[in-house]
Amino acid sequence: MTATTLHPSWSHPVRAAVPPSTEAGLRQVLEKVQRWAPYVDGLLLDDVAAVLDAYTPTEHEVDEHAQRLRGHLMRLVHLAVVSKVAEQDEQVADLIERGRTIRTEEVPTDHRRAVGHTRRMAWTLDELIERLVTHQCLTEAP
Repeated sequence: MTATTLHPSWSHPVRAAVPPSTEAGLRQVLEKVQRWAPYVDGLLLDDVAAVLDAYTPTEHEVDEHAQRLRGHLMRLVHLAVVSKVAEQDEQVADLIERGRTIRTEEVPTDHRRAVGHTRRMAWTLDELIERLVTHQCLTEAP
């Protein structure tokens, strides 16, 4: 069975996806998903760079950066745990713990402390990215 997409620039027929229905087929899909190595996206790197830049963000920008960095931390901590890198590298285990802790902390109301908080999140992300790239859990570019 084939179907065409609604996207105007794509007119090639596409077969409908047929998920595997056997245990072996599902196991193969699971193994592929577990081996998947996402890349470090530009947004993550831009967010880390923006916080670690010499420019001090405004109060509104600090909250915005903190929310985005929390999301990045959640994603990378999850990836590190699922890929079992923390079991092989004590430094990654420490970064996971630090990331979980700092991610759950409230952003301080004092602007100077809030900037420090977001910078600690960014440094944790930066170090975690480095370790995950070293362990080939991430690639440096898409």
